[in-house]
Amino acid sequence: MDGQAYRESLRLYKPRVYIDGQRVESVADEPMLRPGVNALAVSYDFAHDAAKAPLMLARQTGREKAVNRMLYVNESAGDLLNKLEAVRLLCQETGCAQRYLTHDALNGIAQAVARMDDARGTTENRDRFNAYLQSVQDADLSVGIAMTDAKGDRSKRPGDQRNPDVYVHIVERNAGGIVISGTKAIVTGAPYMHELLVMPSRNMHEADAHFAVCCAVPIDAPGITIISRPAGRPGEPEHGAPLFSRKYGQSVAVVVFDKVFVPWERVFLAGDWEYSSDITYNYATHHRHSCIAARAGFGDLLIGAGALMCEANGLDPDKKATLRDPMVELIKITEGFYACGVAASVYGVRDPYSNTFMPEPVFSNIGKLLLATQIYDMHRLAHEVSGGLIVALPGPDEDHNPATAATLAEVLQANPDIPYDKRAEVARFLEDLTASYQGGWYSLISLHGGGSPAAMKQEIWRQYPVGNKVELVERLLDRGVLAADPNRSITRNRQPGRCCDTGCTVPGQAVMVPLPESRRKRQEG
Repeated sequence: MDGQAYRESLRLYKPRVYIDGQRVESVADEPMLRPGVNALAVSYDFAHDAAKAPLMLARQTGREKAVNRMLYVNESAGDLLNKLEAVRLLCQETGCAQRYLTHDALNGIAQAVARMDDARGTTENRDRFNAYLQSVQDADLSVGIAMTDAKGDRSKRPGDQRNPDVYVHIVERNAGGIVISGTKAIVTGAPYMHELLVMPSRNMHEADAHFAVCCAVPIDAPGITIISRPAGRPGEPEHGAPLFSRKYGQSVAVVVFDKVFVPWERVFLAGDWEYSSDITYNYATHHRHSCIAARAGFGDLLIGAGALMCEANGLDPDKKATLRDPMVELIKITEGFYACGVAASVYGVRDPYSNTFMPEPVFSNIGKLLLATQIYDMHRLAHEVSGGLIVALPGPDEDHNPATAATLAEVLQANPDIPYDKRAEVARFLEDLTASYQGGWYSLISLHGGGSPAAMKQEIWRQYPVGNKVELVERLLDRGVLAADPNRSITRNRQPGRCCDTGCTVPGQAVMVPLPESRRKRQEG
């Protein structure tokens, strides 16, 4: 599909959606959701752009046609790099592409069902999932990820909750399938998706078995109610420069499942509590890798806008270190965490069960942790180089007020080569991204999207080979006798050497496609 076909496809579904207390009749035509629909449409349109298609499309082994990169299951480290660049490109255009969550979930589930089948000596779950994957790829669907449960009392496990519906769970099994009930609390883009992938949000114990469920449901399946926030900033004044988040945005919804029937062919985990952690871990690693690219695309917007604001203010960072230094800091932050994403791709790990590729977890988590904790610094630096005008500038209606417009145009022009309206345009763009409701939203999703900083720190410590570093120092100190003790926790976490006989690239592995023109010029320049 292209973007317009995607919009038309939404009219074939009739989900039960509420926004601000009102029932939405048509998702595709609802002004409060239009920025979100526009953002998703870009992922479809870019696949039809000749310059971007090599990056936005990929050919799945065994398929007769190319599929959208956001629906592709990675087959090499090169694929991980391509996905990283594709997400960054989409987020340069839209702020947040959203559809990459589909990619992350499909890859995570593919790995988990393959491991489950391998342990049981069957191909049932893998065959079921592959059939679903093919149907999603063929129809070019957008699939929302219903992972984060409402959770209830955070000190209690799912099975100990007073109200079981704070987690999605299986309430019935029959010959045709399962019936699920419960609540997912943070579902990105839910109203304008075609399907939802229900996934466990944590490692389940045996007592929580009926909460260990992974399945796919159409967005308008009977029993599903979507209670959503508006996407972006719809309804802002039309005068003046178009607000970025009036054009592009993201809706987040609470999704309530009330005895929703799911046929067995759409069920990938049903009570198999031992494998719930595989799904959550796999998805989290893929998603944190994607988040790195998403925030790098957002960082590109801040860098470009900051430089334009310096110019509009009549100042040159080349000649003024007080501007150059914060601009370099903003660049350092953006490219620093993005470099972790590149490293996680280059050191990508082949999953032995599914033969797909997983980003290296330590670099993925470090990159996500850096962006999560430095997003506020990115906003601060953009504010530092731009000045207070981004929040002090009168509203765009004054640009069209006969009593004030001429005066504003005269006294608020700084650089004689840049008209007031161009300076105002950039200032309002920066306000939109960093000092508005939408700016706060970008900060919060960067901090908590894909897991809290505490979750990343825990994963880094769990995965990092501290034992190797201890052995290195003990060897240099000639005291390696202690390293052989299997009960010594400090040396338990180890990994093989980074450099193997074949190097980091498997012979015949696909390499990254050429960079888009804008990225290549930036790097060559």
